[in-house]
Amino acid sequence: MTSAPTPTAATVATTAVTKPSRRRGEDRGAPQDKVRGARWWREMSWRYLVGVIACVYAAIPILYIVSASLNPIGSVASTDLIPTTISFTNFEQLWSTPSRPFFRWAGNTVVVALVVVVAQLLCSCFAAYAFSRFRFKGRRAGLLSLLLVLMFPQILVTVALFQMFSVVGEVMPSVGLDTLPGYILIMLGGSLGQVYLIKGFFDTVPPELDEAAKIDGAGHFQVFVRILLPLLRSILVISGLLVFVGVVGEFLLASIFLRSTDIKTIAVGMQGVLAADKSNNLGWFAAGSVVIAVPIILLFQYLQRYIVGGITSGAVKG
Repeated sequence: MTSAPTPTAATVATTAVTKPSRRRGEDRGAPQDKVRGARWWREMSWRYLVGVIACVYAAIPILYIVSASLNPIGSVASTDLIPTTISFTNFEQLWSTPSRPFFRWAGNTVVVALVVVVAQLLCSCFAAYAFSRFRFKGRRAGLLSLLLVLMFPQILVTVALFQMFSVVGEVMPSVGLDTLPGYILIMLGGSLGQVYLIKGFFDTVPPELDEAAKIDGAGHFQVFVRILLPLLRSILVISGLLVFVGVVGEFLLASIFLRSTDIKTIAVGMQGVLAADKSNNLGWFAAGSVVIAVPIILLFQYLQRYIVGGITSGAVKG
């Protein structure tokens, strides 16, 4: 039988040297992890803290409105952040109170918003196409003038608009003061508000597509409708949502030009109800706010893929 080889002195020495060094490496990893954790806490923790504070700050008004809408008393003093009792009385009063035609106000708002969205997108698309694809005298001056008009404060033209539509109402009462058609015309005054946004996306489309379509016999209008508009579906959705939300929440001009109860928009009507008695009408106001907010939130969720696609396509040219 052969016996197992006995370890030499060199082997024993190597083992004795290697084992302590391995332990030192293992001991050195723990301080590095601690340093890495301390660095992350020092550099990143404040960002998460700011994010949590911002979310809580934004959630408090939402929770308060939802709680007030479910509070049967509907007063400021009796509304807590978390509702103790749940009642749908305030929602029932939205359509059972003739002096507060909530759904008529909502219908007026939807009509105004849809008309303004369609008209503003058409005007903005045509203007953006011209500024993006054509080179003509005064193009740069036109863009600068449009920018100055967009920067002009809306409140400064309120008095002039009021006087102008007072005169127009004497000649054509259907489009004067205190009429929905007149208010729609006022809102259409900013029909070129999305030109810069849409023009930026027109610039990202290669001009070779236009040239290829023209070689096949397409005119400018056919190129615009069949080639460019389908490619700009995302930005049209984004622009439409911006205009829609802006018209729904518009209060200044609507409060000045719409005085009759039946033709008010939702913002003016609800503000009038709340201003009449803030202590007792908070529940009704909160219920109306929830009813208006839910469709807009669902609309944003449904069109989310277009919004993300528009932001992504606008980040890369070509």
